[in-house]
Formats: sequence, structure tokens, C-alpha cells
Amino acid sequence: MPSADFAQFLEQLRSNPMPTELVAMRAAYEGMAQMFPVGADAPVRGATLGGRPAEWYGAEAGTPDRVVLYLHGGGYAIGSLVTHRHLGVEMARLVAHPVVALDYRLGPEHRFPAALDDALAAYRQLRAEAPQARIALAGDSAGGGLVVATLMAIRDAGLAPPVGAYCMSPWVDLAVTGPNVAAKASVDPLASADLLGLMTRRYLADGDPRAPLASPIYGDLRGLPPLFIQVGSAEVLLDDSVRLAQAAGRDDVAVTLEVWPDMIHVFPYFFPAFPEGRDALGRGCDFLRGRLSV
Repeated sequence: MPSADFAQFLEQLRSNPMPTELVAMRAAYEGMAQMFPVGADAPVRGATLGGRPAEWYGAEAGTPDRVVLYLHGGGYAIGSLVTHRHLGVEMARLVAHPVVALDYRLGPEHRFPAALDDALAAYRQLRAEAPQARIALAGDSAGGGLVVATLMAIRDAGLAPPVGAYCMSPWVDLAVTGPNVAAKASVDPLASADLLGLMTRRYLADGDPRAPLASPIYGDLRGLPPLFIQVGSAEVLLDDSVRLAQAAGRDDVAVTLEVWPDMIHVFPYFFPAFPEGRDALGRGCDFLRGRLSV
């Protein structure tokens, strides 16, 4: 049974549906983040990474020799450093190593592959500044899909690979073909077929939604580092995580998939609100800490 805190939070989400107009959607996401404030004494340091704004959590100066590069969610069209600051600060605490979050470019102002180019540029800078560093990647929703695409781009560029990646409810099929998109529509308060289609168009315009670097489940995952994937059973994107794990296994990539009963899209993001989110985030950060410490 889900916790009482989760049930209460779920009702709160259902009573405040996300708008679909872009400006309003971005504002609503920023407003949601205000539910989870970060204290003035939180270890946050502004920076530039790969030519884009970034924030370091838990790092005083320079590029550390163990770091998590975080790519936020938001359908490639919304989300920012502000919306995910609470998550980055907590991840740095749990991982016990610094986390750096990237403010990559968004659609429709900047279409695919702008986000991927920014993520790859950020990784190149981290690697150039600390060639022997152990670097892990993490991301949620579209950011989780971007994590996998970035891993593929890193591999194809011949760069030294990350040590692993933590993906929360990754969106890895922009063609939106999973059967649970319809089957879970009545229980998912955060996503729908119409919303996903809208976000796909904002990011890809008339581009191919099955292009592997936009939708990694259509690509070759061989040579990628270990993946840790979490998804809720109440998500319209449930199939994205399941199919990503299947594709990873097919291509001989070490993968762990956790399906959490009754949980909603990117539920670890909401860790301050209910225990299931806290527990899941802790498990994901345990994975990251282990990979960074090998």
C-alpha cells in the first residue's frame, strides 16, 4: 500500500493539472519547485559548463575527481536549474560526491540535437579538466533519455566513458509507442499521450522520433556503462523503462530495473513529500556512490 503522504500528494497533483501552453507550463514547473525550497546555506555554486549555465552542489572550486553530471527533465521544453536544485543538493549529500546540473538548451527555441550537443560539451569539459575523474550521469524523464543518448554520443566520440548512469523514469521513445501510454492514462497525473506528443513536436519539429540519439531504445547500446533505472507502475511511460532495460540486456549492458508499485512519473523528484520518493532516491544514489567509488 502507498503511504498516506503519497496519497495526499497525489490528490494535490490531480487538483492542479499542468497547463499545456508553453509559457504557463514553464511557470508552473518553476512554481512546483517552490514546494521544495533549498536553504540559503545549501552548497550551491554557479558555473559555466560546456558553454551553458550550470550549478555545482557540494563542490567548492575546480572539477573534482568524482562527480555526477545531472540532466534535468521537462520534455526537452521546460525545466531548469531552479526546478531541480532541491534534487541536486540532496543527491550530492547522499552520494557524498559533488553533483553538477546543466542548463541545456530547450525546444522549441532550440531543436534537437541542441540538448544533446550541450550535454556532450559539458562532459567533454569535465573530462578535459579532470582526465582521470570518475564521472557518472543521472537524469529524470527527458533528462533520463538524454543521459542514455549522451552515453551513446560519448562512446561514438571515443571519449573515456562514465562509470554508470542513474535514470529516473527515462523518456526514451519519442514516438510514444508503448502500450501503457493508454493503459495507464487514468492513473498518471503527470503525463498523457497528448502531452508527450506536444513535447515531441516542440523538441523535434518534423524530425524522426525514432532517431536513436533522440529515442535511444531504437539505437545500439553496446559498450555503455552500467545503468540503474527506476520507474513507477502508474506511469504512462512505464514501457520506456522496461524496453530500455530489455535493450540494454540485449546489447550486453549491465542493467538494474526497479518498478515501484503505484508510483507516479519521476517520483524520486518528490522525495521531500513522501517516503517512497526518499527511499528510491536513496537507492539510486547508493548505486552512484558505488560506481564512483570502484
